[in-house]
Amino acid sequence: MVDQDDVERAVVPVDRLHRVADLERDGVRVSVFGGELPAPLGFLRVELGAHHPVRAAAEEPRRGVAEPGSELEDALGVGQPREQAQHRAGLGTDRGEAPLGGEVGHLGLYRGVFGCRRGEEPTRVFGEHVHIPSWTAWHLSCARAIGLVMYDPAELAAIREAKEAWEEETYGETVERFGERKETFTTDTDGQEVDPLYTPADVADHDYREDAGFPGEEPYTRGVYSTMHRGRLWTMRQYAGMGTAAETNDRFRYLIDEGSSGLSMAFDLPTQMGYDSDAAMAEGEVGRSGVAIDTLDDFETVFDGIPLDEVSTSMTINAPAAVLLAMYVAVGDEQGVPREQLRGTIQNDIMKEYVARNLYIYPPEPSMRLITDIFAFCAAETPNFNTISISGYHIREAGSTAAQEVAFTLGNGIEYVEAALDAGLDVDEFAPQLSFFFNAHNNVFEEAAKFRAARRMWAQIMDERFGAENPNAKQLKFHTQTGGSTLTAQQIENNVVRVAYQALAAVLGGTQSLHTNGKDEALALPTEKSVRTALRTQQILAHESGAADTIDPLAGSYYVESLTDGIEEEAFEILDEVDRRGGMREAVESQWVQRQIQDVAFERQREIEAGERIIVGVNEYEVDEEPEMDLEEVDPEQEQNQRERLQEVKADRDDEAVAAALASLREAARGDENVMPHIVDAVKAYATVQEISDVFREEFGEYSP
Repeated sequence: MVDQDDVERAVVPVDRLHRVADLERDGVRVSVFGGELPAPLGFLRVELGAHHPVRAAAEEPRRGVAEPGSELEDALGVGQPREQAQHRAGLGTDRGEAPLGGEVGHLGLYRGVFGCRRGEEPTRVFGEHVHIPSWTAWHLSCARAIGLVMYDPAELAAIREAKEAWEEETYGETVERFGERKETFTTDTDGQEVDPLYTPADVADHDYREDAGFPGEEPYTRGVYSTMHRGRLWTMRQYAGMGTAAETNDRFRYLIDEGSSGLSMAFDLPTQMGYDSDAAMAEGEVGRSGVAIDTLDDFETVFDGIPLDEVSTSMTINAPAAVLLAMYVAVGDEQGVPREQLRGTIQNDIMKEYVARNLYIYPPEPSMRLITDIFAFCAAETPNFNTISISGYHIREAGSTAAQEVAFTLGNGIEYVEAALDAGLDVDEFAPQLSFFFNAHNNVFEEAAKFRAARRMWAQIMDERFGAENPNAKQLKFHTQTGGSTLTAQQIENNVVRVAYQALAAVLGGTQSLHTNGKDEALALPTEKSVRTALRTQQILAHESGAADTIDPLAGSYYVESLTDGIEEEAFEILDEVDRRGGMREAVESQWVQRQIQDVAFERQREIEAGERIIVGVNEYEVDEEPEMDLEEVDPEQEQNQRERLQEVKADRDDEAVAAALASLREAARGDENVMPHIVDAVKAYATVQEISDVFREEFGEYSP
């Protein structure tokens, strides 16, 4: 056997190779690598099935690119007897290491290979180096013979040369005569620069199996499910939360009748901040931006006649997420629905509140404790309910680039996983219930690439950083909402078109769930008519456009693959900087993350005001008059009605049961017991959102940056 000292003198760094093909033959899976490699190429440990002898060593290897008599051939030891090479490698055993010698040296400059036991990932040995066995040359020749090598180096060189000629002559002469619309094209403010043309040379390092793969398999670039939208369409959600619980129930029933397959619940600001409708802080805001929820009685009204085992419900709630989740569980219990049948998502993403929305209550540390308590509770009680929707949506709405949206969202995800691990949870048990929430903006290709990159990155992060083994723990499943900040108050009908393109990007990118904005949301809550149009947009996309008929239809596009790689590279660079700053919590508390986003938002607004960025109907293609628009109006009397309703519930409930439940919750909050069962008991006693939130305010304090 070759000893380690010999190997260390001959290894090839991994970053000097790129994987260009895979095949399986005679029980050995072989990966073909390309790259300009120095000689000697080195060694690889290969594990073979016990019942598969090393047949490759007995086959006549084919000649590679090295010609007889070359310096490379001499360096590789060409001409040594094959028997000697086999003896030195210990071949014929179940595991072996082989030097690159004998006629196998004809592999030459551009090709190396490594393999592994069938069904397992390739094994790397001696640190971050690839080791290349001599006896896999036969497999290499088979790979080349059946055409698995994606891009031949000679062909790539010819393409680059032809492109240079095109740029100088065909393209260059036209640009010189007529110019282009802009000197530089980018996907967005501070986005990826867009070249005039993309060819295979722009994705020369692209490895299909490693970088794209197949749907339902790592790295999940092409989707987390094997059939994707061919098997089941995405869940079509429409955000709804009308002032009162009764109005929200009416809207939910309307959406279900119109074909919506999932409910998405918006809450008013007092609920989001943990205040009841009769609190001084709630004055003037009750039911304005969503439904007012004070007690379980409101939740019972919202879901009256809606069986929770037949719908999937998404709730956009963060700081008091534990309280609203407990109410949902309590309603399910009342309906007799087994907890394991409850389906939906609770947003529960407090980190992005510190970054973008500022709807936080408690400091970061106790907030993370509440989140990990939810993780543990749901893993045991509601395994089909997503415990968190890690949101890039609001980060993008605040002004971030696509790469920043991905980086900061995954950075928050890393923070949550680390907090859960610190709390003693098993990554393979809680991570499958993590979900994500992304924005869909106007640049169709960049947005589709963004979703693809995020999936690939999360699989790598969960595998390499956290050692997840459960495939479900590595799958990034996400909901998408079209970009609210892209909607304009001018020429409202234009928003229908914007939303349609954004929805297309989400579907092309493989979303699991989609909300399309109403055209009037720049001005008010959407009317029934605009909600119906938004839902019809999804239905037309699903059934008439063809976008859902094949999986990941943009894969293989030189432009989209290049964008995907570019977003991934930039996002990982941002995550590296976050790590250098101590992680997302430290980066957020120091305001570094917020400054990065604000800088982009400022520049984008400057571009709009300077006319460098065209917003149709706003700074270009304007009209003098706007047609009148019916807007959803909030009844000014509803605030008083909600307060009276709350007083009735308080008058009818068992005050002693409420006091006992809150005391039990307080004791759990002071210790390390999971607070979720105590919150469920409290809401079932009809304790209010504020009464429960106040227990945590008193025990945890309130956050003031």
